[in-house]
Amino acid sequence: MSTSQRHPSTRSPGRPASATREQVLDLTRRSFLAGERVDVQAIAAELGLSRASIYRWFGSRDGLLGAMLVDEHQRMLDRADAKRRTRGAARVLEVYGRLVRWESDNEPFRRYFEHEPMSGLRILTASDGPVQPKIVAAIEDLIGRAMTEDGYQPPLEPSLLAYALVRLGEAFLYNDRAAGIRGDVDRLRQVVAVLLGVTPLE
Repeated sequence: MSTSQRHPSTRSPGRPASATREQVLDLTRRSFLAGERVDVQAIAAELGLSRASIYRWFGSRDGLLGAMLVDEHQRMLDRADAKRRTRGAARVLEVYGRLVRWESDNEPFRRYFEHEPMSGLRILTASDGPVQPKIVAAIEDLIGRAMTEDGYQPPLEPSLLAYALVRLGEAFLYNDRAAGIRGDVDRLRQVVAVLLGVTPLE
């Protein structure tokens, strides 16, 4: 008699033997993109985990949402940089512009703010939250690549410039009074172009 015959598995069919952090993020992303409220208990049940296991990885529901949103921002930034046709300051402006346009126009993102306006604003814009510091780091990395690969000389220290770009994006995109998306992308681009040193013709 084989070992499997002596000790039949009690695991439900189709359920992974041990879920991973990445699987939790994948299910969170699926709910987010479907315009559904992210339900930690439902995700835990689908993966055969306890909520405590998810909270050990992410700290809280806000932490889980923040980790997923950081992943989505990074994917968008990487895609935008791969498609860009510019160099130096114009490269940073092009990639940054695509990123903020995604935030403004992306329907699941807008629905998320409609359903959870105050927590969404807190998760995205808090300086000690799960999203803003990592987005600042990603923009600083973009600036660094433009410096190394294109010879860009930013007008400010890269870390300060990245922080300023992210904070400007928050000011122009989000209406904190109503905790919604204002989407003032074109005016934001004008201000960022001046800050980066890009002329109107670029």
